[in-house]
Amino acid sequence: MANTDSEYVISVRNVSKRFKTKVFGGHIHALKGVSLDVKPGTIFGLLGPNGAGKTTLVKILLGIIRHSDGEAKLLGLKPGDKRSRRKVGYLPEQLKLPPHQTALTALEYYGRLSGMSHSEIRARRGEVIDLVELTGRDKESVKRFSKGMQQRLGLAQALLHNPEVLFLDEPTDGLDPVGRSQVRTIMKRLKEQGRTVFVNSHLLQEVELVCDEVAILDKGSLKYVGVLDALTPSDDTTIVVRLTGKAEDMETAATHIDGAVVTTSQTGSVLTAPSSSQSDTDRIVDTLRQNNLGIVQLIRQRRTLEDAFLDLISQGEALEAELV
Repeated sequence: MANTDSEYVISVRNVSKRFKTKVFGGHIHALKGVSLDVKPGTIFGLLGPNGAGKTTLVKILLGIIRHSDGEAKLLGLKPGDKRSRRKVGYLPEQLKLPPHQTALTALEYYGRLSGMSHSEIRARRGEVIDLVELTGRDKESVKRFSKGMQQRLGLAQALLHNPEVLFLDEPTDGLDPVGRSQVRTIMKRLKEQGRTVFVNSHLLQEVELVCDEVAILDKGSLKYVGVLDALTPSDDTTIVVRLTGKAEDMETAATHIDGAVVTTSQTGSVLTAPSSSQSDTDRIVDTLRQNNLGIVQLIRQRRTLEDAFLDLISQGEALEAELV
């Protein structure tokens, strides 16, 4: 992290949040010393299981609740400052659109809530409707919209006042593959326009497709913050080979391949082994052939964000178990 906050759209320093419980003197630590930075013009993903503290952090950044300790800044200002709020768009997880309205009247309504004049709304709404691909459907009743169309209209209202920063809470949750793809495309377009997108999600595969950097929270503690490539390096791969041949030949071959494991089931035998380069893969294939084994299928699997996520969470659980 840099020494100054001026180059970041969002800056969080050792932020903690404690909620009082009904038990006298008791507290729930929703956040525990969280620090992270978000660069302008990037898509940043906030990940974590249910109860990790993601929504609490978003509410702090939006000025909805106050943090207990530490410091948070949004566009260089304290969360909740009216000057920064005017530059922020927000799509909640479950935006309730009035069913009697059309896309045009809904944007009129939300634009007025954002302090826009009628002329400003009319000057902007056509552009955002085009961006979210609702052109030609803008005069239809919202109750006829699919979940994906409603979500895209939600994005339109968040963008109507031309914000610099966009907070999206589970933007693709509950959408079909087409709807998810459309929302991802819109996020990438916003990034190309120089906007900053902050995504709160538990859908790891979706985040992996669009985010430049991620932060992983678990039980209020920050487990990782940084670029995705550091979590899923290209040389962290596993070779999966479906084999035919004698069981003893497979075991012999496995002893000559570092980290190799052979498993056998009703569907056949499979050898898995780490492979960081093409030469590693070539050596594995040569060893298998030298031991008279047939290769039915070979797949090279790269470590995924889900793999890294589960490893980080399980490490935290193991540490807690040791402390207990």
